[in-house]
Amino acid sequence: MPEIPLVDVKAQYERLIPDIQERLREVLDSGVFILGPNVKAFEREAAEHLGVPRTVGVANGTDALVLALDALGIGPGDEVICPSFTFYATAEAIARRGATPVFADIDPATLNLDPEDVAARVTERTRALMPVHLFGRVMPLAGLAELGVPILEDAAQAFGAEGVARLGVLSTFSFFPTKNLFALGDGGLIAANDEELADRITLLRFHGSKDKKDFEAVGYNSRLDELQAAVLRLFLGEADGWNGARREAAARYEQLGLGELCELPPDEPGHVYHMYVVRSPERDRFAEALAAAEIGHASYYVTPLHLQPALRYLGWKEGSLPETERAARENLALPMWAGIPAETQDRVVATIREAAAVRA
Repeated sequence: MPEIPLVDVKAQYERLIPDIQERLREVLDSGVFILGPNVKAFEREAAEHLGVPRTVGVANGTDALVLALDALGIGPGDEVICPSFTFYATAEAIARRGATPVFADIDPATLNLDPEDVAARVTERTRALMPVHLFGRVMPLAGLAELGVPILEDAAQAFGAEGVARLGVLSTFSFFPTKNLFALGDGGLIAANDEELADRITLLRFHGSKDKKDFEAVGYNSRLDELQAAVLRLFLGEADGWNGARREAAARYEQLGLGELCELPPDEPGHVYHMYVVRSPERDRFAEALAAAEIGHASYYVTPLHLQPALRYLGWKEGSLPETERAARENLALPMWAGIPAETQDRVVATIREAAAVRA
Protein backbone atom coordinates (compact mmCIF):
# COMPACT_ATOMS: atom_id res chain seq x y z
CA MET A 1 0.00 0.00 0.00
CA PRO A 2 1.41 3.44 -0.88
CA GLU A 3 2.44 5.80 1.88
CA ILE A 4 -0.23 8.24 0.70
CA PRO A 5 -3.40 6.38 -0.36
CA LEU A 6 -5.70 7.41 -3.18
CA VAL A 7 -8.59 7.41 -0.67
CA ASP A 8 -8.28 7.20 3.11
CA VAL A 9 -11.68 5.93 4.22
CA LYS A 10 -10.67 5.38 7.84
CA ALA A 11 -9.56 9.00 8.19
CA GLN A 12 -13.17 10.00 7.58
CA TYR A 13 -14.86 7.69 10.07
CA GLU A 14 -12.16 7.23 12.74
CA ARG A 15 -13.52 9.89 15.11
CA LEU A 16 -16.95 8.26 14.80
CA ILE A 17 -15.86 4.77 15.88
CA PRO A 18 -17.44 5.01 19.39
CA ASP A 19 -20.75 6.08 17.81
CA ILE A 20 -20.48 3.32 15.20
CA GLN A 21 -19.89 0.73 17.90
CA GLU A 22 -22.92 1.96 19.82
CA ARG A 23 -25.14 1.77 16.72
CA LEU A 24 -23.98 -1.75 15.94
CA ARG A 25 -24.45 -2.81 19.57
CA GLU A 26 -28.06 -1.59 19.46
CA VAL A 27 -28.73 -3.75 16.40
CA LEU A 28 -27.08 -6.76 18.03
CA ASP A 29 -29.14 -6.25 21.16
CA SER A 30 -32.33 -6.05 19.12
CA GLY A 31 -31.73 -9.31 17.24
CA VAL A 32 -33.37 -7.77 14.14
CA PHE A 33 -31.07 -7.95 11.11
CA ILE A 34 -33.27 -7.96 7.97
CA LEU A 35 -35.43 -4.98 6.90
CA GLY A 36 -35.60 -3.71 10.45
CA PRO A 37 -36.20 -0.24 11.89
CA ASN A 38 -32.85 1.17 10.77
CA VAL A 39 -33.50 0.33 7.13
CA LYS A 40 -36.94 1.93 7.30
CA ALA A 41 -35.58 5.00 9.07
CA PHE A 42 -32.64 5.35 6.69
CA GLU A 43 -34.97 5.16 3.69
CA ARG A 44 -37.06 8.01 5.14
CA GLU A 45 -34.04 10.11 6.08
CA ALA A 46 -32.31 9.56 2.73
CA ALA A 47 -35.48 10.55 0.87
CA GLU A 48 -35.65 13.77 2.86
CA HIS A 49 -31.96 14.46 2.26
CA LEU A 50 -32.30 13.90 -1.50
CA GLY A 51 -35.64 15.70 -1.80
CA VAL A 52 -37.53 12.75 -3.29
CA PRO A 53 -40.80 11.05 -2.22
CA ARG A 54 -39.31 7.60 -1.61
CA THR A 55 -36.09 5.65 -1.44
CA VAL A 56 -35.61 1.88 -1.30
CA GLY A 57 -32.50 0.30 0.24
CA VAL A 58 -30.94 -2.61 -1.65
CA ALA A 59 -27.87 -4.80 -1.34
CA ASN A 60 -25.46 -2.82 -3.54
CA GLY A 61 -25.24 -0.25 -6.31
CA THR A 62 -25.26 -2.79 -9.13
CA ASP A 63 -28.45 -4.40 -7.84
CA ALA A 64 -29.93 -0.91 -7.66
CA LEU A 65 -29.40 -0.51 -11.40
CA VAL A 66 -30.81 -3.95 -12.25
CA LEU A 67 -33.87 -3.48 -10.02
CA ALA A 68 -34.51 -0.01 -11.46
CA LEU A 69 -34.36 -1.32 -15.02
CA ASP A 70 -36.65 -4.21 -14.09
CA ALA A 71 -39.15 -1.84 -12.47
CA LEU A 72 -39.19 0.19 -15.69
CA GLY A 73 -40.04 -2.97 -17.61
CA ILE A 74 -36.84 -2.95 -19.65
CA GLY A 75 -35.82 -6.25 -21.19
CA PRO A 76 -34.97 -8.08 -24.43
CA GLY A 77 -35.36 -5.98 -27.55
CA ASP A 78 -35.02 -2.68 -25.68
CA GLU A 79 -32.15 -0.21 -25.92
CA VAL A 80 -30.73 1.93 -23.12
CA ILE A 81 -28.32 4.76 -23.93
CA CYS A 82 -25.41 5.18 -21.52
CA PRO A 83 -21.77 6.30 -21.47
CA SER A 84 -18.87 3.98 -22.19
CA PHE A 85 -16.55 5.98 -19.91
CA THR A 86 -17.85 4.62 -16.62
CA PHE A 87 -17.69 1.55 -14.41
CA TYR A 88 -18.73 -1.75 -15.98
CA ALA A 89 -21.83 -2.13 -13.78
CA THR A 90 -23.68 0.53 -15.80
CA ALA A 91 -23.71 -1.52 -19.00
CA GLU A 92 -23.64 -4.83 -17.16
CA ALA A 93 -27.00 -4.09 -15.55
CA ILE A 94 -28.54 -3.30 -18.94
CA ALA A 95 -27.18 -6.49 -20.46
CA ARG A 96 -28.28 -8.50 -17.41
CA ARG A 97 -31.85 -7.46 -18.18
CA GLY A 98 -31.42 -8.74 -21.75
CA ALA A 99 -31.52 -5.21 -23.18
CA THR A 100 -28.86 -3.60 -25.39
CA PRO A 101 -26.47 -0.93 -24.07
CA VAL A 102 -26.09 1.81 -26.67
CA PHE A 103 -23.03 3.93 -25.96
CA ALA A 104 -22.83 7.67 -26.54
CA ASP A 105 -19.70 9.81 -26.45
CA ILE A 106 -18.81 12.24 -23.67
CA ASP A 107 -18.22 15.94 -23.29
CA PRO A 108 -14.42 16.33 -23.07
CA ALA A 109 -14.63 18.98 -20.35
CA THR A 110 -17.07 17.31 -17.95
CA LEU A 111 -16.52 13.63 -18.92
CA ASN A 112 -20.29 13.20 -18.72
CA LEU A 113 -22.53 12.24 -21.63
CA ASP A 114 -22.63 14.56 -24.65
CA PRO A 115 -26.37 15.42 -24.96
CA GLU A 116 -26.14 15.95 -28.73
CA ASP A 117 -24.61 12.52 -29.24
CA VAL A 118 -27.28 10.99 -27.02
CA ALA A 119 -30.03 12.61 -29.09
CA ALA A 120 -28.49 11.26 -32.29
CA ARG A 121 -28.63 7.68 -30.94
CA VAL A 122 -32.27 7.63 -29.86
CA THR A 123 -34.34 5.13 -31.86
CA GLU A 124 -37.82 3.65 -31.61
CA ARG A 125 -36.29 0.91 -29.45
CA THR A 126 -34.83 3.33 -26.88
CA ARG A 127 -36.60 2.71 -23.59
CA ALA A 128 -34.39 4.67 -21.20
CA LEU A 129 -31.44 7.02 -20.93
CA MET A 130 -28.89 6.23 -18.24
CA PRO A 131 -26.59 9.21 -17.60
CA VAL A 132 -23.80 8.74 -15.05
CA HIS A 133 -22.89 11.63 -12.75
CA LEU A 134 -19.22 10.81 -13.10
CA PHE A 135 -16.67 11.44 -10.35
CA GLY A 136 -19.26 13.48 -8.41
CA ARG A 137 -20.12 15.97 -11.18
CA VAL A 138 -23.84 16.19 -11.95
CA MET A 139 -24.77 16.10 -15.61
CA PRO A 140 -27.47 18.68 -16.41
CA LEU A 141 -30.47 16.65 -17.53
CA ALA A 142 -32.85 19.27 -18.92
CA GLY A 143 -31.71 18.61 -22.49
CA LEU A 144 -32.12 14.86 -22.10
CA ALA A 145 -35.57 15.30 -20.58
CA GLU A 146 -36.69 17.04 -23.76
CA LEU A 147 -36.13 13.78 -25.66
CA GLY A 148 -39.19 12.28 -23.96
CA VAL A 149 -37.44 9.10 -22.82
CA PRO A 150 -37.41 8.03 -19.15
CA ILE A 151 -34.18 8.98 -17.38
CA LEU A 152 -32.53 6.59 -14.94
CA GLU A 153 -29.70 8.40 -13.16
CA ASP A 154 -26.65 6.36 -12.23
CA ALA A 155 -25.61 8.49 -9.27
CA ALA A 156 -23.32 5.94 -7.63
CA GLN A 157 -20.53 8.52 -7.43
CA ALA A 158 -22.58 11.59 -6.58
CA PHE A 159 -24.53 11.27 -3.33
CA GLY A 160 -25.25 14.76 -2.05
CA ALA A 161 -24.37 16.55 -5.27
CA GLU A 162 -26.69 19.41 -6.10
CA GLY A 163 -29.34 18.46 -8.64
CA VAL A 164 -29.12 14.68 -8.29
CA ALA A 165 -32.43 12.74 -8.43
CA ARG A 166 -34.43 15.74 -9.62
CA LEU A 167 -35.32 14.83 -13.24
CA GLY A 168 -34.75 11.09 -13.29
CA VAL A 169 -37.77 8.90 -12.64
CA LEU A 170 -35.33 6.73 -10.69
CA SER A 171 -31.80 7.37 -9.40
CA THR A 172 -29.41 4.76 -8.06
CA PHE A 173 -26.65 5.02 -5.48
CA SER A 174 -23.82 2.84 -4.23
CA PHE A 175 -22.50 2.86 -0.68
CA PHE A 176 -19.24 1.08 -1.50
CA PRO A 177 -16.68 2.19 1.11
CA THR A 178 -14.92 4.73 -1.14
CA LYS A 179 -18.11 6.61 -2.04
CA ASN A 180 -19.08 10.06 -0.73
CA LEU A 181 -21.68 8.45 1.51
CA PHE A 182 -20.35 5.01 2.34
CA ALA A 183 -21.14 1.88 4.29
CA LEU A 184 -18.75 -0.48 6.03
CA GLY A 185 -19.28 -2.93 3.19
CA ASP A 186 -21.75 -3.10 0.32
CA GLY A 187 -25.03 -1.25 0.16
CA GLY A 188 -27.21 0.52 -2.37
CA LEU A 189 -30.24 2.77 -2.71
CA ILE A 190 -32.84 3.66 -5.31
CA ALA A 191 -34.48 7.08 -5.16
CA ALA A 192 -37.89 7.25 -6.78
CA ASN A 193 -39.95 10.21 -7.95
CA ASP A 194 -42.84 7.85 -8.68
CA GLU A 195 -44.68 6.02 -5.90
CA GLU A 196 -45.76 3.10 -8.10
CA LEU A 197 -42.17 2.48 -9.17
CA ALA A 198 -41.05 2.63 -5.53
CA ASP A 199 -43.68 0.05 -4.64
CA ARG A 200 -42.57 -2.17 -7.52
CA ILE A 201 -38.90 -2.01 -6.44
CA THR A 202 -39.86 -2.76 -2.82
CA LEU A 203 -41.66 -5.86 -4.06
CA LEU A 204 -38.85 -6.96 -6.37
CA ARG A 205 -36.06 -6.62 -3.81
CA PHE A 206 -37.71 -9.31 -1.64
CA HIS A 207 -38.41 -12.15 -4.07
CA GLY A 208 -41.45 -10.39 -5.50
CA SER A 209 -43.35 -10.84 -2.25
CA LYS A 210 -44.87 -8.64 0.42
CA ASP A 211 -45.27 -11.36 3.03
CA LYS A 212 -43.05 -14.37 2.08
CA LYS A 213 -46.23 -16.33 1.35
CA ASP A 214 -47.62 -14.97 -1.90
CA PHE A 215 -45.18 -14.19 -4.72
CA GLU A 216 -46.41 -11.66 -7.24
CA ALA A 217 -43.30 -11.40 -9.42
CA VAL A 218 -40.00 -13.10 -10.16
CA GLY A 219 -37.85 -10.93 -8.00
CA TYR A 220 -34.48 -10.77 -6.28
CA ASN A 221 -32.93 -11.19 -2.88
CA SER A 222 -31.42 -7.73 -2.57
CA ARG A 223 -31.93 -6.00 0.75
CA LEU A 224 -29.93 -3.32 2.49
CA ASP A 225 -28.48 -4.89 5.63
CA GLU A 226 -29.78 -3.62 8.97
CA LEU A 227 -26.25 -3.23 10.36
CA GLN A 228 -25.19 -1.18 7.36
CA ALA A 229 -28.32 0.94 7.58
CA ALA A 230 -27.52 1.76 11.20
CA VAL A 231 -24.10 3.04 10.18
CA LEU A 232 -25.45 4.85 7.12
CA ARG A 233 -27.88 6.77 9.31
CA LEU A 234 -24.91 8.07 11.30
CA PHE A 235 -22.86 8.85 8.21
CA LEU A 236 -25.78 10.58 6.47
CA GLY A 237 -25.49 13.35 9.04
CA GLU A 238 -21.84 13.80 8.04
CA ALA A 239 -22.33 13.67 4.27
CA ASP A 240 -22.73 17.40 3.59
CA GLY A 241 -19.69 18.22 5.69
CA TRP A 242 -17.63 15.54 3.97
CA ASN A 243 -18.66 16.86 0.56
CA GLY A 244 -17.77 20.38 1.60
CA ALA A 245 -14.33 19.19 2.71
CA ARG A 246 -13.83 17.51 -0.67
CA ARG A 247 -14.65 20.77 -2.42
CA GLU A 248 -12.12 22.58 -0.23
CA ALA A 249 -9.48 20.01 -1.15
CA ALA A 250 -10.27 20.44 -4.86
CA ALA A 251 -9.87 24.21 -4.53
CA ARG A 252 -6.54 23.68 -2.76
CA TYR A 253 -5.17 21.64 -5.66
CA GLU A 254 -5.93 24.58 -7.94
CA GLN A 255 -4.39 27.08 -5.50
CA LEU A 256 -1.20 25.01 -5.43
CA GLY A 257 -0.78 25.57 -9.17
CA LEU A 258 -1.71 22.10 -10.36
CA GLY A 259 -3.47 23.68 -13.34
CA GLU A 260 -0.07 24.78 -14.68
CA LEU A 261 0.88 21.11 -15.07
CA CYS A 262 -2.29 19.38 -16.28
CA GLU A 263 -5.94 19.97 -17.10
CA LEU A 264 -8.03 20.27 -13.95
CA PRO A 265 -11.67 19.22 -13.63
CA PRO A 266 -13.70 22.42 -14.08
CA ASP A 267 -15.44 23.34 -10.86
CA GLU A 268 -19.14 24.05 -10.47
CA PRO A 269 -21.30 24.49 -7.36
CA GLY A 270 -22.79 20.99 -7.38
CA HIS A 271 -19.57 19.02 -7.86
CA VAL A 272 -18.75 16.79 -4.86
CA TYR A 273 -15.46 15.29 -6.12
CA HIS A 274 -15.97 11.61 -5.52
CA MET A 275 -12.61 11.43 -7.25
CA TYR A 276 -10.27 14.24 -8.23
CA VAL A 277 -9.44 13.43 -11.84
CA VAL A 278 -7.06 15.50 -13.95
CA ARG A 279 -6.10 15.02 -17.60
CA SER A 280 -2.78 15.11 -19.41
CA PRO A 281 -1.14 13.55 -22.47
CA GLU A 282 1.73 12.97 -20.00
CA ARG A 283 -0.49 10.84 -17.76
CA ASP A 284 1.79 7.81 -17.72
CA ARG A 285 4.86 9.89 -16.86
CA PHE A 286 3.06 11.51 -13.95
CA ALA A 287 1.75 8.14 -12.78
CA GLU A 288 5.26 6.70 -12.75
CA ALA A 289 6.50 9.63 -10.65
CA LEU A 290 3.64 9.25 -8.18
CA ALA A 291 4.26 5.52 -7.86
CA ALA A 292 7.96 6.13 -7.19
CA ALA A 293 7.01 8.60 -4.46
CA GLU A 294 4.57 6.09 -2.93
CA ILE A 295 1.57 8.28 -3.67
CA GLY A 296 -1.71 6.58 -4.53
CA HIS A 297 -3.22 7.30 -7.92
CA ALA A 298 -5.39 5.58 -10.53
CA SER A 299 -6.41 5.80 -14.15
CA TYR A 300 -10.05 4.95 -14.64
CA TYR A 301 -11.78 3.08 -17.43
CA VAL A 302 -8.60 2.72 -19.49
CA THR A 303 -10.51 0.15 -21.55
CA PRO A 304 -13.88 1.83 -22.07
CA LEU A 305 -16.99 -0.29 -21.95
CA HIS A 306 -17.52 -0.41 -25.72
CA LEU A 307 -14.13 -2.16 -26.04
CA GLN A 308 -14.49 -4.57 -23.10
CA PRO A 309 -14.21 -8.29 -23.97
CA ALA A 310 -17.59 -9.20 -22.49
CA LEU A 311 -19.33 -6.62 -24.69
CA ARG A 312 -17.63 -7.40 -28.00
CA TYR A 313 -20.88 -8.94 -29.24
CA LEU A 314 -22.25 -5.40 -29.53
CA GLY A 315 -19.87 -4.76 -32.43
CA TRP A 316 -18.18 -1.53 -31.34
CA LYS A 317 -14.73 -0.78 -32.74
CA GLU A 318 -11.81 1.32 -31.58
CA GLY A 319 -12.30 4.87 -32.80
CA SER A 320 -16.10 4.71 -32.42
CA LEU A 321 -16.16 7.12 -29.47
CA PRO A 322 -13.15 9.43 -29.85
CA GLU A 323 -13.62 11.62 -26.76
CA THR A 324 -14.26 8.58 -24.58
CA GLU A 325 -11.10 6.91 -25.82
CA ARG A 326 -9.03 10.08 -25.38
CA ALA A 327 -10.26 10.45 -21.79
CA ALA A 328 -9.29 6.82 -21.17
CA ARG A 329 -5.73 7.61 -22.30
CA GLU A 330 -5.36 10.86 -20.37
CA ASN A 331 -7.20 10.66 -17.03
CA LEU A 332 -5.37 10.46 -13.71
CA ALA A 333 -7.03 10.40 -10.30
CA LEU A 334 -5.10 12.02 -7.45
CA PRO A 335 -5.51 11.54 -3.68
CA MET A 336 -8.87 12.85 -2.48
CA TRP A 337 -10.93 12.35 0.65
CA ALA A 338 -12.72 14.49 3.19
CA GLY A 339 -10.03 15.97 5.42
CA ILE A 340 -7.01 15.20 3.25
CA PRO A 341 -4.10 17.13 4.85
CA ALA A 342 -2.83 20.20 3.01
CA GLU A 343 0.74 18.93 3.27
CA THR A 344 -0.30 15.74 1.50
CA GLN A 345 -1.66 17.76 -1.40
CA ASP A 346 1.54 19.84 -1.40
CA ARG A 347 3.54 16.66 -1.85
CA VAL A 348 1.29 15.41 -4.66
CA VAL A 349 1.62 18.63 -6.63
CA ALA A 350 5.36 18.88 -5.99
CA THR A 351 5.85 15.34 -7.33
CA ILE A 352 3.94 16.12 -10.52
CA ARG A 353 5.77 19.41 -10.90
CA GLU A 354 9.11 17.66 -10.66
CA ALA A 355 8.04 15.09 -13.27
CA ALA A 356 6.90 17.88 -15.59
CA ALA A 357 10.22 19.69 -15.15
CA VAL A 358 12.15 16.57 -16.17
CA ARG A 359 10.07 16.39 -19.35
CA ALA A 360 10.73 20.07 -20.10
